[in-house]
Amino acid sequence: MTIFGLANRIVAMKLFGSSGIRRISDGNLFGLTLKVASAMGKKYKRVIIGCDTRTSSDALKHMAMAGMLASGAKVFDAGLLPTPTLALAARRFEAAVMITASHNPPEYNGMKLINPDGSAFGPQQQKEIQELVSDPSLGMVSWDKLQNSAIYHGAIEQHVHHIRKYFPGAHKIKVVVDCVCGAASTITPYLLQGMGCDVLSLNSNPSGFFPHPVEPLETNLQDLINAVRESHADLGLAHDGDADRLVGVDGRGRFINGDKMMCLLAQTLNARKVVTTVDASSVVEKFGYSVERTAVGDSFVSEELKKGGDFGGEPSGAWIFPQNTLCPDGIFAAGCIVSITSQGRLIQMLDAIPTYHNLRSNVAHDGIDMEQLEARLIARFEPLAVNRLDGIKLTLPEGWMLVRPSGTEPKIRITVEGIDSEWVLEVHDRAVKIITGDA
Repeated sequence: MTIFGLANRIVAMKLFGSSGIRRISDGNLFGLTLKVASAMGKKYKRVIIGCDTRTSSDALKHMAMAGMLASGAKVFDAGLLPTPTLALAARRFEAAVMITASHNPPEYNGMKLINPDGSAFGPQQQKEIQELVSDPSLGMVSWDKLQNSAIYHGAIEQHVHHIRKYFPGAHKIKVVVDCVCGAASTITPYLLQGMGCDVLSLNSNPSGFFPHPVEPLETNLQDLINAVRESHADLGLAHDGDADRLVGVDGRGRFINGDKMMCLLAQTLNARKVVTTVDASSVVEKFGYSVERTAVGDSFVSEELKKGGDFGGEPSGAWIFPQNTLCPDGIFAAGCIVSITSQGRLIQMLDAIPTYHNLRSNVAHDGIDMEQLEARLIARFEPLAVNRLDGIKLTLPEGWMLVRPSGTEPKIRITVEGIDSEWVLEVHDRAVKIITGDA
């Protein structure tokens, strides 16, 4: 049996979700990582790799390095850093591999495969890797074709320097930043201090033991909201585990939801065309942008941005700045929001953005027949229109509802939006009952 024999049986499943590969961190994931990395090394001969703070990340990183080296690739280890920091460094390589499970719970881990322009691997590239992983003959090159690994120095400093070019000068505001003990701990507090901010750091020890659920939702960020209010800060910022996401809290202690953040950033960039996902609020169109919608997942947004667009993102907090890279960059977004706030414009700009009531939630499931679910939803709600770009989106007289399977976890995601908050809650609760079989 070759060194890959242990993982040869892990080939039947679909590898890629909507944002790379994610699994519970166990022996199966380690075997799968070896296979995927070996496949990467067959196609890409100069690869940079990094990892987030999860307790399994360093071990998985070395497993991936071994797989790529055994396939004849030269591998450069950038160490512990955020995904967007690695994506910026990827410009000098054929590809990048990030060991992370992003916003998933700490027991998860996985891999993001990144192109030199920062975009995630597209469908054709994913297919090629899947086929190589499924090849039982995949093995190591001969001894005389093996490469050595090397340390890549300075990725974090390069990212900070890159951002400071866009936001020079001193920004004399008070900022509270929650790094959730993730990869942002290595960069965001120091970037903001370098920009002239008075920084209060929460959870900036890169331990990988997350002090609260790592997805940056309002319900998970009460400590940040309280800290902004109690310290009379001008701004609060929060990342997820690998810092490709960013959300905010304004100086009044109000959580800035993803839909408003999208409009805020688009205005700041003077964007004309915005690429976003099917679950984003209708406020984007109402605000006057030319909007192109994709399936949910930043990889779909970045693929569409390759065709043109000034800014892209999704309401989860993933923001893509094409002039930067095609990777969601929560660090760059932090610099952008600090710049707006230091000019005294944040509150005014937020208050000018129309408010739509929306409710987003998840329902756990072990497997669900989406065709049957679609039929039940249509029968119950009698929509004006149906969109099947990602899951099923029903246009209703008072708003819309989206029901779709998660691309990263065994969950059904529900989004309901409307002008009336009571209607939104009623429609949401009816949808949940239909999904769970209680209606």
